[in-house]
Amino acid sequence: MSSVQPERAYVGLGANLGHPEQTIMQAVQALRANPRLTVVACSSLWSSAPQDAPGPDFFNAVIAVQTDLSARQLLDQLQNLERQFGRERPFPNAPRSLDLDLLMFGNQVLNEPDLTLPHPRMHMRAFVLEPLAEINPRLHIPLRGPIAQWRQQARGQVLHRLKSL
Repeated sequence: MSSVQPERAYVGLGANLGHPEQTIMQAVQALRANPRLTVVACSSLWSSAPQDAPGPDFFNAVIAVQTDLSARQLLDQLQNLERQFGRERPFPNAPRSLDLDLLMFGNQVLNEPDLTLPHPRMHMRAFVLEPLAEINPRLHIPLRGPIAQWRQQARGQVLHRLKSL
């Protein structure tokens, strides 16, 4: 472990190919096994229709982790885990075997070609907001404000809570 102060990060998990429920549970287990991460909270599993994309319904969850990794290092590890689960990116919003999104990393604000923090669309998606609010209902999204206001705006998006992970 480095001497860097641990940071709280939020990771969105999603899948809609293969066995998505099982995939999400296995991905959470893989993240729990990572010695550089401590999973401090895990939402329930949720389902929703894909947004702006074809394919079957998605299964989603959000976890909170403490880590001494940088945001870039954490993103790299998330993308490596996606590849281990067979993630391909044939076109934007394609169906996926596993999608791991770095939603927030502390209060950092970044705008780089392949890493934007907070995640640029997280505040518009009930499948992110509801699981995120489940584990931190008072969360403040940098540049966006309280999660409660965004949940209100996304309330028309159909989402179903399935079970605890």
